[in-house]
Amino acid sequence: MPSTSPVRKALAAGAMAALAVAGLSGTASAQDSQSGGSQSAGRHHEAHYYVSLGDSLAAGYQPNVRTNTNVSYTDQLYAKLKQHDPSLVHIKLGCSGETTETMINGGICSYPGASSQLDAAEKFLRTHRGQVQYLTIDIGANDVDGCLSPTGIDLACTAKGVATVAAQLPGITRGLYQAGGPRVRYAGMNYYDPFLAVWLTGPAGQQLAQESTGLSTVLNGVIKASLRAGHFALADASTAYSTNDFKDQVTLPGLGPVPLNVARICEWTWECTPYHDIHANPTGHAVLAEAFEDVLRHHD
Repeated sequence: MPSTSPVRKALAAGAMAALAVAGLSGTASAQDSQSGGSQSAGRHHEAHYYVSLGDSLAAGYQPNVRTNTNVSYTDQLYAKLKQHDPSLVHIKLGCSGETTETMINGGICSYPGASSQLDAAEKFLRTHRGQVQYLTIDIGANDVDGCLSPTGIDLACTAKGVATVAAQLPGITRGLYQAGGPRVRYAGMNYYDPFLAVWLTGPAGQQLAQESTGLSTVLNGVIKASLRAGHFALADASTAYSTNDFKDQVTLPGLGPVPLNVARICEWTWECTPYHDIHANPTGHAVLAEAFEDVLRHHD
């Protein structure tokens, strides 16, 4: 079962080592906590901002049109937040293909006056101190996605990817918190497991699907710790998508009974369509938006 798989054990060992090197303590420094404390949060005569960072999920990529769209969870979340604050403006920075490395150093998307997505976000946070109300992020999936295929999981590749996320994501969240200060409501997302769709290919695929949840659990554990390092709340996409629920069964048209986690991937992503694509569809993005809204509206 996933809880004892060699995949999870091998990745967990590498992740723990990387977390130790990263020095995760779960808290930012006192200087970080105090920065921006004198700024007023009540500038009602000025625009308020929601800043979104991330990869292709944040950007809204959809394979049926092969481009970024406005169906992303960031756009849907913005619509929800704007209902409570009509002055809210969305600063959408997400970049398809972004990894933790490129978020820090750039190389995929360009941002005027900034060297990377992170640099652009930090500069915006500093120049609009007291006006940014919300900030969301999802990053890390592209560090490991290329390590999985229908024929198996490349353990060396996944261990390297998870270790990279563990080493770099804490610096990303801490940097954003330091730039924005404590008045911003910060939230980051863990990931659903699109590789669960391999379950549909038969017994070998079902074994791989179970092993893939071991990778998801380790990666999401690293993400959770890294978010905590920068005072980010967790939007739990993994639970929303029932990632570890192989027990409950759902009958899907044309496919018959499948585990609930597999059904969620088929219903909420493009994996079980002719596109065979990992990205959430509009319904799946709505689920992600709700997960973010739940923590942002209750996060003080």
